[in-house]
Amino acid sequence: MASNDKVPEDVLSVLNSRSQDIFRKIVERYLDTGVPVGSRDLSRMLSVGLSPASVRNVMADLEDLGLIAAPHTSAGRLPTQQGLRFFVDAMLEVGAVDAEERAAIEKQIEGPAAQGSVEDFLTQASQLLSGLSHGAGVVIAQKSDLVLRHIEFIRLDAERAMVVLVGDDGSVENRVLTMPPGLAASALTQASNFLAHLAVGKTLSETRKALQTQREAMLSELDELTRNLVEAGLATLSGSGTMAPPTVIVRGRANLINDTMASEELSRIRQLFDELESRDGLIELLGDTEKAQGVKIFIGSENKLFSLSGSSVILSPYKDANQKVVGVLGVIGPTRLNYARIVPVVDYTANVVSAMMARKG
Repeated sequence: MASNDKVPEDVLSVLNSRSQDIFRKIVERYLDTGVPVGSRDLSRMLSVGLSPASVRNVMADLEDLGLIAAPHTSAGRLPTQQGLRFFVDAMLEVGAVDAEERAAIEKQIEGPAAQGSVEDFLTQASQLLSGLSHGAGVVIAQKSDLVLRHIEFIRLDAERAMVVLVGDDGSVENRVLTMPPGLAASALTQASNFLAHLAVGKTLSETRKALQTQREAMLSELDELTRNLVEAGLATLSGSGTMAPPTVIVRGRANLINDTMASEELSRIRQLFDELESRDGLIELLGDTEKAQGVKIFIGSENKLFSLSGSSVILSPYKDANQKVVGVLGVIGPTRLNYARIVPVVDYTANVVSAMMARKG
């Protein structure tokens, strides 16, 4: 499936009902079998009688529009990446998840795993999506901005101090920083008390905002060197927290690999999983999906993270109790995924996970 031509935005208005019908049949055959279809087979598949020659004329028009292409020397045609995007955006008919499947999704996510950690039921969601799609299920979770329980400065030597942060979940972060020259010994205690009063019960981002609004009070309460220590300590911890990579949970990798794959296809799939594990591009992907406010479909090279693997990815954001997007979940598969079936499944699963996150909240 290779075409560098951009499909015109008003292409739907260019296609008459016969052209739309033929294009739909080519896409549906590709999604079902993965093989190209020729004019003779198409003429037999159509509800209206058209000769193979007439079908070939329509196919030539579709090819000129960049919607279909011939793989290698085959007489048949497949949809291009741009053609699949057009089909998904303009012609895909998505149904609802039936009651039996909804119940199965809820049972698996809200079952025994729901009694464990957040990661436990997110893992169940990834496993579930893999099983329902026969692709790989993926969950990408942002690191939470922990509420602070304790924060203090500890002197290490004449020039260095350690700032220690304890989260309400018991997690501990500490960073070493250089102290301003000439800092009095009492300044560490003063800085610790000031930050503890400001930060305990808040997240780091909330603490930064509180510090900005109380800057005048800080100016009068603390001397310049102590203020520098407070700001340096908070900046050091905030910097480490905001750069924390997302958590990635992938299940069903083997579904993307089969015995008939060429070695270069296997290499691309392995590279995809390497990039997922290394977290490269995940922050950008989270941002792209969050802006979509619903199911987002990436086909082939549309997202740089998945471009080399030639995969399609269907993702939907999920939210916490405050309706803030805290991650995405979905399915990775070949470009001939069953979009009509998987899109509503991913959407419903994201809703169930959001409800679970609210309860955990």
